[in-house]
Amino acid sequence: MEEYTVALDFLPQGRPDDRNFRKTPIVLGIGEDEFKLFELIPRQNIQITVGEKIYIGANPDLRTKIVSVKRRISEKELTNAALNELPAVLEQIVGQHEERFLDFFNRAQPINMRMHSLELLPGLGNKTMWLVLEERKKRPFKSFADLTERVKALHNPQKMIADRIIQELGDRNEKYKMFVSK
Repeated sequence: MEEYTVALDFLPQGRPDDRNFRKTPIVLGIGEDEFKLFELIPRQNIQITVGEKIYIGANPDLRTKIVSVKRRISEKELTNAALNELPAVLEQIVGQHEERFLDFFNRAQPINMRMHSLELLPGLGNKTMWLVLEERKKRPFKSFADLTERVKALHNPQKMIADRIIQELGDRNEKYKMFVSK
């Protein structure tokens, strides 16, 4: 279960395609641990901004902005505004949890004889993968800055990871899920 979600869009009048007479405000959010997408019901008279971290965990005393999780949704159910915000929000989450994602670069293993899990990151090819593997043999990467300094061919690892998460969200049948929960 996700503890926190980051707001991707706030619809104070509810979804435009909702056929109910009395429309319920909706928040679209993405969980920061398993990257599950949610439709949330906010408390009345609450303002929520895009990129805001919101508690949705089990402790009702900490739920100051959200009444309940309405349902889990797919990427196809996101609004255009939410889809536009998704890359920036994901880069923000990856940056805030740098140690967790840096650990991926430090510990990633081969998937099979022909493919390494590092190669699943968009923009990271075979040559760059070998550079990462050689550098991490010397010593583990300490930060994204250290990673990009030691592996000159690798630019913006936060964006690479965010792009991979978007790829995994968009394809429910993705064979190799590295970051997104099923």
